Amino acid sequence: MKPAIHPEYHPVVFQDANTGTAFLTRSTARSDRTIAWSDGNTYPLIVADVTSESHPFWTGTARTLDVAGRVEKFERKYGRRRP
Repeated sequence: MKPAIHPEYHPVVFQDANTGTAFLTRSTARSDRTIAWSDGNTYPLIVADVTSESHPFWTGTARTLDVAGRVEKFERKYGRRRP
């Protein structure tokens, strides 16, 4: 990598705004907020609206709304295509 053209890659704590779950990882994101981690160090804190802890797909609470009737709705709107 060329020096002085890439952002600083450093440890950061991401916290889920809904569940409060936090995890330490590395990122180029910056924040004025900090948090004391269990290892005794202080890291920048990024609060995320959604993480794998609260996303419906990963928690198993995802719902499929209108599965049946999509083809029929399309055919009503645009007509049935004849070969």
